[in-house]
Amino acid sequence: MIETSTPTMLDKTEPAHCTVCCCTLANKILMVLFMVLLIFAILFGNLVTLAVILGTKHFHTPQGYLKASLAVADLAVGIFVVPLSVYAEVYLMVTDSAPEWTSYNSQSVSFHPCNVIGPIFAGCTLVSITTIFLLTIERSIAVLKPLHKDSVITRKRTTILIVLSWVGSFFLAVSPMIFSSEIALEYNSCSRMCNYALGNIGEFPSPAWNILLLFPAFDFTLLGGTVVINIISLSSIRQHSKRRKHLAETESTVTKPTFSDIKAAKTIGTLTVAFTASFTPIAVFVVGNVLGNKWCNFSFFAFWILATNSCWNVIIYSVRDQKFRLRAHKLLMPFQRQDTTKT
Repeated sequence: MIETSTPTMLDKTEPAHCTVCCCTLANKILMVLFMVLLIFAILFGNLVTLAVILGTKHFHTPQGYLKASLAVADLAVGIFVVPLSVYAEVYLMVTDSAPEWTSYNSQSVSFHPCNVIGPIFAGCTLVSITTIFLLTIERSIAVLKPLHKDSVITRKRTTILIVLSWVGSFFLAVSPMIFSSEIALEYNSCSRMCNYALGNIGEFPSPAWNILLLFPAFDFTLLGGTVVINIISLSSIRQHSKRRKHLAETESTVTKPTFSDIKAAKTIGTLTVAFTASFTPIAVFVVGNVLGNKWCNFSFFAFWILATNSCWNVIIYSVRDQKFRLRAHKLLMPFQRQDTTKT
């Protein structure tokens, strides 16, 4: 989402811009193939997730609503963000010249595709972090305070929180352009994505950078809180498992979290680990940028590792949640039968 330098697709004078992904034709083909496969993986996985959640009454719960919100955010990455990169890279391969808009930032033209795509990617990333945080809160209440779960966690409250998370995340995504005339969006030749950049000023650091630091500050705060809450919840689950083995019959009436609540909390913990792992390279990259390092090759891997996170959730649900796995299998059965008939 963030870059300190502003290399463009048409800037071919610096060797550093020949990234490891794009220096040879074979690398370019592999990169485009990776992007196309990623689009299909994101669309397929998140459409299946939405079909299971919306089509199964069992998942019409606050937790299900939050997972649906997460799937929509991931789906937007596959519909809007990655296809623009595919278009730019295929255009470059076919014509041997990049699209004209990639040679300018958003301050130089009246309309720039990155004015739309950049905030979508940033906003959806922030929505994902916020939603995982809310899922963690929801599961921690179910584990730590099972008696209060139904009264505290309601569908109405969850829906309001989801709306607020989307509004707040996208406001934060567009705030750099609102509050600073120095910040622009561009298609970056290192990350092969729409990134924020310091517009017409070439000097770094700039006061505008303080606004861009809102992103890592927000992300680290929520991710840190999510990790801490997950540790508390998982520690409680561990203690509960030990007590269950040693409790006397007279104590067996003590209210405990259900098995499904415990399993769901572990699933959310896995989601947190996966998202933290995909976001860590971006964190390292931002710190490196602040210290003055461009890290062009690392930029590509950092941003695209984050993008691949959009297709991980359905895999985690399928592995960790038996009911989700069975329902997804049932949904895909007609397609499997058609393939069998054709063969």
